[in-house]
Amino acid sequence: MSDVTEPRRHPWPNASATGIGSYPGTDPDEAARIVFGELPEFPHLPELPERGAGADTVGRTAALLVDLPVEVQPTGWRVARAPGRDLARARSFLSYDLDAVQHHGHDRFAGPGGSGDPGGVFKIQAAGPWTLAAAVELRGGERMLADPGAVADLAASLEEGLRAHIAEVAARLPGARLVVQVDEPGLPAVSQGRVPTASGLRRIPAPDRVAVEERLRSLAGAIAGAGAVPAVHCCAEEAPVGLFHRCGFRALGLDAALLAPRDDEALGTALEDGVGLLLGVVPGTGPRRGEGLSDLGSTVDPVRELWNRIGLDPGMLADAVVCTPACGLAGASPDAAREAMAACRAAARVLRDEPRR
Repeated sequence: MSDVTEPRRHPWPNASATGIGSYPGTDPDEAARIVFGELPEFPHLPELPERGAGADTVGRTAALLVDLPVEVQPTGWRVARAPGRDLARARSFLSYDLDAVQHHGHDRFAGPGGSGDPGGVFKIQAAGPWTLAAAVELRGGERMLADPGAVADLAASLEEGLRAHIAEVAARLPGARLVVQVDEPGLPAVSQGRVPTASGLRRIPAPDRVAVEERLRSLAGAIAGAGAVPAVHCCAEEAPVGLFHRCGFRALGLDAALLAPRDDEALGTALEDGVGLLLGVVPGTGPRRGEGLSDLGSTVDPVRELWNRIGLDPGMLADAVVCTPACGLAGASPDAAREAMAACRAAARVLRDEPRR
């Protein structure tokens, strides 16, 4: 593959780092304060699942759905006849979190006439339609994934809800360029027919490939149409890089340690098209024991090796790649979570200053 030397335009600054979404603890104000402090170039909306149902990824996204209420059952989230207290709690959690980022991000994203940095970047996250369909149950108890019509309704509801969510965040942070990360860790299992039925005795057949692509393409288009940058995150093995690129996502969130030579062609094609990468370079539990910030050269080796295999200009690396944890930080201690974010920032600087191994 030929070198690509022309500059690429991405919404984030050169040598940026960001988080995946989840964070330890229960205090949204403290979480927002730390995220804005540790990830000033590319902050994101923290998710605090430790607060319980409604603060988890599925519950957080359920709070965005339009005309599709859900409730908590012993087996998880299930479609409900009418909105209830579970949905109200999820929406309250989201409101508290948005209040916190508005408070801490006001000066950072001051907007026209303000003293901040209008045009700076901020990321929000939501579960994607296929991961959501594999997690939420119909009223009868089976997963929505088993009913193509239900999946279509879910995808349409998610699109409408995300458009409203983007508008609200934009109003709260008027100077921010928004990136919307669609979390699809369950997509490989969905596409390979590995999601169990409610009984656990069978597997739900893989959906039609055309339908999988249509739902994702439509969602990416809805995000872009709302004025945000569509991104997608999949930290599972065999993430469908080519599919995500074809669907119009402009940033791909992947675990660098899981990328293999089989992914090189699809990644190279995406990068040549100006797609950015949000690459997990630090474990979600924080830096490895005994690894200081000065030892991060080996941490970013998978990224530099990928770049060498693809044959791209090393000068593009720090512009196209954002360093992230490999997954969310909810399972880390507060200290380890801060260390992970600091390690990501240090790794981004290594890729800028030492792009060649």
